[in-house]
Amino acid sequence: MIAHSFQGAVFGPAQRMHGATYVVDLELRRDSLDADGVVVDIGLATQVLRQTLAAFNFQNLDEMPEFKGHNTTTEFMARAIFDRVAACIATGELGANASGLRQMRVTLHESHVAWASYEGDLPA
Repeated sequence: MIAHSFQGAVFGPAQRMHGATYVVDLELRRDSLDADGVVVDIGLATQVLRQTLAAFNFQNLDEMPEFKGHNTTTEFMARAIFDRVAACIATGELGANASGLRQMRVTLHESHVAWASYEGDLPA
């Protein structure tokens, strides 16, 4: 659950302060399953995602210094979450077997008809 506003006529009434409640999906991909037959430790992935989202939950994104000057659109926030989870993968927070991860997708669902994703390759 976040609050924010946008700059620019293209956003119409969303230029005013408004809220959004997202359901967040994290998809992790690898070329083949690890020795345990999994893509990644789902418990660690859930923990990292939960910690990542906690930084934004019940926040006014307009007041967060790291977002100053940015429109925190759903797409932008999917990328922000992607970048933070990718950093956790790089530092080993998803365990040693996560080194085999190759791609990730973060999807933020605003409703059953409105969602956006950001996906990309992870460093080898």
